[in-house]
Amino acid sequence: MSAEFDQLVAEFQRFEAGIRDADERFAGLDGMRQELTGLRATAASPDGGVTVVTGPGGAVLDVTFTDAALAKGPQALSAALVATLREAVGAAARRQAVIVQEHVGDDGLVEQVLETQAEAFGTSVEELRSKLAEETAPPVAAPEDFSEDRVLRKADAPDPPAAPPASGGSAGDSFLRNLFEEED
Repeated sequence: MSAEFDQLVAEFQRFEAGIRDADERFAGLDGMRQELTGLRATAASPDGGVTVVTGPGGAVLDVTFTDAALAKGPQALSAALVATLREAVGAAARRQAVIVQEHVGDDGLVEQVLETQAEAFGTSVEELRSKLAEETAPPVAAPEDFSEDRVLRKADAPDPPAAPPASGGSAGDSFLRNLFEEED
């Protein structure tokens, strides 16, 4: 009976481990949902005449045209719009796959999306992987603004103490002291 009990304990421990694993996965789902909700992908046509913004699931959130794009005529505008839509929807799908893979742990998800898009778009997985790296790269921080800082001393630093009056001295010393005091 001891062997049966040990087997039941081992099965129960495996069951508990499975529950802990599921709990850990579900704990990250709220964070994943928030990231997916904020997902945005923007694509522009090569000439910059058409811009498309997409969200989760490739939902089209915004489309803008320049006057130059509108002046090209309906067929050129249509072709630019379809190509730009494809780019924006593809970028959203790639980013979405990265977010889901990070939270769920499905290591092959991004590769599956890249392979599917490469086939559908007539491009290579390597090219799409390169685009994904550009899309998910953290933004470069803007340089710090020093326009309000003083060059020789900090703006909030107290002024140096005034020099004590000199006793005696020549007329030249007196002139130079007065000259420098007037410049401050």
